[in-house]
Amino acid sequence: MRWEQLFTDLEAQFAEQEAADARLEAPSRARAEHGQVRLADRLRGARGGQVSLRCPGVGELAGRVVDVGVDWVLLAEAGERELLVAQRAVAAVAGLTAVTAPAGEESAVDRHLDLRRALRGLARDRAAVQCLLGDGGVLTGTIDRVGADFVELAEHPLDAPRRRGAVTGVRAIALPAVVAVRTA
Repeated sequence: MRWEQLFTDLEAQFAEQEAADARLEAPSRARAEHGQVRLADRLRGARGGQVSLRCPGVGELAGRVVDVGVDWVLLAEAGERELLVAQRAVAAVAGLTAVTAPAGEESAVDRHLDLRRALRGLARDRAAVQCLLGDGGVLTGTIDRVGADFVELAEHPLDAPRRRGAVTGVRAIALPAVVAVRTA
């Protein structure tokens, strides 16, 4: 009977020590898990919701989160305009919910669909756009081509189609200078 009582007592002490260790470890484990979350994961968790992105040089860009790529966020603004925002230009985000998409949720195709490829889609569509630049400038026209580190924009008024007579010039814009591209 003494041995049974001793073993029971030792098992209770061991279980209590394990529970105490788990309580001490839980906050540390949660911090480590939070340390793996990227802004893209938080934004993917906000799909369909309204957010406001603070971008230096441009200010607040707001809309409904449509999609999130490896280095861009697509917002739907009022009036059916879309806004493709470079994630590197985002300083702060308002409107996020508690939902976070699992890290690495994007597919292999998503990982290859970077900002340059998204801009090439706009060039292919010959869409009239506004390029919002980090220095606060806004250039309008049609993206003619996208290089390794630049975008070439045929400048013309948004309300005029890209025709030789409407184009006032062609400008190469360094990709790091592009904060967002808004469709007309």
